[in-house]
Amino acid sequence: MAAFTQAEIDYLTAQPLMRFASASPKGRPDVATVVFSVDGDDIVTGGFDITKTIRYRNIQGNPRATVVVDDLASVDPWAPRGIKVRGSVTIEDDPEGQRFRITPEVIWSWGINESTGGIPKMERREVGKDAT
Repeated sequence: MAAFTQAEIDYLTAQPLMRFASASPKGRPDVATVVFSVDGDDIVTGGFDITKTIRYRNIQGNPRATVVVDDLASVDPWAPRGIKVRGSVTIEDDPEGQRFRITPEVIWSWGINESTGGIPKMERREVGKDAT
């Protein structure tokens, strides 16, 4: 079974930015806004030189992250929607340098698979072997 629904893939591929949250081995948090793409069941993100970023150092010592992609489909009526993914992260070589590969373990989504207007229901599903 695929990690993301087709509606979630359509949403993710239409969005330009996500927030990438990581923590150092001592628990110091960091969040960065990054570009991304979907590659099969994974989310990938790179940059000009990720080796100089706090998230790169964090992932080397604590290879887990949470990412969020969200927006407002409408403000009148109020219609928030988004996807939050928690999972493991690997650093891999890419033709343009290095990049992060986030493999989902738990996915939350709202306002995407079923749009009802107003405050949407939060959907949560475990998709990875270590999901907790």
